Order: sequence, then C-alpha cells, then structure tokens
Amino acid sequence: MTEALAPHAPVRIGIVSISDRASTGVYEDKGLPALQDWLARALHNPIEFVPRLIPDERERISATLIELVDQHHCSLVLTTGGTGPALRDVTPEATLAVAHKEMPGFGEQMRQISLRFVPTAILSRQVAVIRNQSLIINLPGQPKAIAETLEGLKDANGQPLVPGIFAAVPYCIDLIGGPYLETDATVCKAFRPKSAVRPPGG
Repeated sequence: MTEALAPHAPVRIGIVSISDRASTGVYEDKGLPALQDWLARALHNPIEFVPRLIPDERERISATLIELVDQHHCSLVLTTGGTGPALRDVTPEATLAVAHKEMPGFGEQMRQISLRFVPTAILSRQVAVIRNQSLIINLPGQPKAIAETLEGLKDANGQPLVPGIFAAVPYCIDLIGGPYLETDATVCKAFRPKSAVRPPGG
C-alpha cells in the first residue's frame, strides 16, 4: 500500500492593480484577472488571493503593501502598473519605501525579457523587495507582459529561451521563511538547489 502524499501547503498571495482610471471605473481592470489566472495555472498550492485595485498614489500604494504583508500575512505580493517614467508612475518609490531588503535581480530580468519585444523596456522601473517574510514584486501593466515576465520565453519547440522571474520565487520564499511553493513545470519550472528540494506535497 503506497503512502498518500501530503497536501500542498496553502499560500496567501496579495495581488494589486495600480491604475487611476481602472480604480475609478473608467475602464475594466485587466491586471487582477491576469495575475490570478497565471498564478492558478502555475502553482499546485491552494491559493488564497487578497486583491486590491487602487489609484497611482504613493501613500496609498505603500499603505496597501503594508496591509497585505503585516495584517494579511501574504507570503507573496504582486503589483501591476505604475512602473514607467510618467509623473503618476510611483509604484517603485512606494514599494521601496516599505522595503527591508531590495532584490534587484528581479527587475533586471524583467527588463531583459521585455527588451526581446520593445526597446522602450529600458524605461520600465520594476523593483522587488522583501518586507518581513514577504516577497513583493512590481510587474508590468499589460496582461501579455505579466505572463511573459513571470513565465519566461520559449522557442517553437517549447524549450526555454529566457528564464522567467517566477522560477526563482519559490526558493526566495523558502529562504525568508514562507510556505513551500510547488509549480506546474509545464507553466514554470521552479529552481531550487538539490538540498532544498522536498518530495511532491512534502
């Protein structure tokens, strides 16, 4: 008789769409559905989403991130929107204001992926930080770009060309004391050192 596998660890994820117009109902927000859809496909873990749709206001963004980390204890917080050079784009500043550690590699890799498509990717200012035991990552505003930066790029045969940033997220969350995230390798294969890999459901 085979032993039943342990259930996957549940994870609470904050998802934040930052847009003046979407937050006031001028147009439909597409950021939150895109984040929720991708994460539901990528993770085997049961997910509790804590969504927020807010305007491009620095203090509001910072307060929302603090709420999601300190009060709701989200292990991961993903934001979308507000990372360009326009005057109202203040998401990176608001994110850095609540940071305990900055994780510059995430922003560097997102720009490398986006540069495969548009030269204006150098104008993006996404950052990633750690606050307490939570990883906070600023993502692009468009659903297509969200998926590309999280998942990475593949060739016509499905072989990876450029790694997506989410491949590093589970191990980062391990290191800061969060739940063990297990990904669907057909969407995004997480990378961990062999010593950090647990049996499925472990």
